[in-house]
Amino acid sequence: MKSRQSLISLAMGAVLFIGGANYALSQNTTLSGTPTVPVSSTNNTPGTAHTNIRYFVAQGVTPQAFGPPFAGLLYEDPATLACEYDLTVQSNGCNPGTVTTNPTGGRNAIAIVDAYDDPNAYADLQAFSGQFSVLGINPSSFVVVFAPSGGATPGSCTGAATRPPVDPTGGWEIEESLDIEYAHSMAPGAKLYLVEAQSNSDADLYCAVTVASNLVQAAGGGEVSMSWGEGEFPQETTDDIVFTTPGVVYFASAGDGPGTLYPSASPNVVSVGGLTLSRNLAAGFQMGENTWQDGGGGPSFFEPRPSYQTGIANIVGSQRGTPDVSLDANPYTGVWVLDNFGCPPGFNCWYIVGGTSVSAPTFAGIVNAASRFAASSSAELTMLYGSSFCYDINSGTCGPYIGYSAASGWDFCTGLGAPRTYSQK
Repeated sequence: MKSRQSLISLAMGAVLFIGGANYALSQNTTLSGTPTVPVSSTNNTPGTAHTNIRYFVAQGVTPQAFGPPFAGLLYEDPATLACEYDLTVQSNGCNPGTVTTNPTGGRNAIAIVDAYDDPNAYADLQAFSGQFSVLGINPSSFVVVFAPSGGATPGSCTGAATRPPVDPTGGWEIEESLDIEYAHSMAPGAKLYLVEAQSNSDADLYCAVTVASNLVQAAGGGEVSMSWGEGEFPQETTDDIVFTTPGVVYFASAGDGPGTLYPSASPNVVSVGGLTLSRNLAAGFQMGENTWQDGGGGPSFFEPRPSYQTGIANIVGSQRGTPDVSLDANPYTGVWVLDNFGCPPGFNCWYIVGGTSVSAPTFAGIVNAASRFAASSSAELTMLYGSSFCYDINSGTCGPYIGYSAASGWDFCTGLGAPRTYSQK
């Protein structure tokens, strides 16, 4: 298994570590046909979770100005997402080269739960915020918290809270940068916690969820975002209790492949799936959205249908259906992420990242900025299923054998659809 540093050394000039004080992408930059799927997103070891990220490769680094957006590259940033989802006033077709207005809302707290340590988390979030003119952070508004090791029962902790090790594959550091950058961007007024688990084991991650839940509850309520997951397993219903702290709403990625993941499938969690944005190549304006064919979703194997899905019983049957909502996740329409852990000296390492790891923290931030804090995930989901907060996506396919289709109303590809303004939340 290669270290993060050796991966960077091998990939310079290919993987999207673009930039630095003197380097950026030219308009003639080309992208390879296949995004990189890191080891952290391919782990299938029972009892452990994986990330849900894919990032792009690029070629054509030329001396230019520092940092995105770059001419000719139509990838997403905080302002374009806010524009596309009507969180700010739509203008210029939400073109990444011209749209600069960011969300300004948010209060109470959001906690991001991830495995391992990202030593550059604060510096990267600070630099990312400056690059896109997002409200800056300070040691009071962004706090990294180390969780202890997990205990024998779901959500329990044991031992001292020491700094976790770094992920030997490097993927979890990219995950953490993505999560904090887009949760903060969507709700810059909220206090943001990054709670780092000792490892990607269920026990350690559930302990970190408990730590995160207590922090959010103490702040007056808010959201916990979990961009990780694993295949469903028979004992998962006994773990659902981990996601029940009063005043906390939990969000989890629905996955980057056909089928269902846990904890996304828990009835106590808002399952966030993936979409694809479309842009006009010449003018750069948004043309619409459809499904992301690789997005996760479907009926749960083990979780019964919750009461908030009674209205879609004709689709999901007796089982919990995922996702509940969706947001841009296709890496071909991905978001800019800055992650400088292990970056060569003199460079700033920018990635184009996709996957439902984008969707969960972004949606959590949007819900926070809507400033209507639910007492639980079930209450939040009851509200979502009974409101017009999301607009319908009815084009495209997904699922095993591409057997699901987007349709009018709720479906296994996009759930209720994508967020549209704060007014109906």
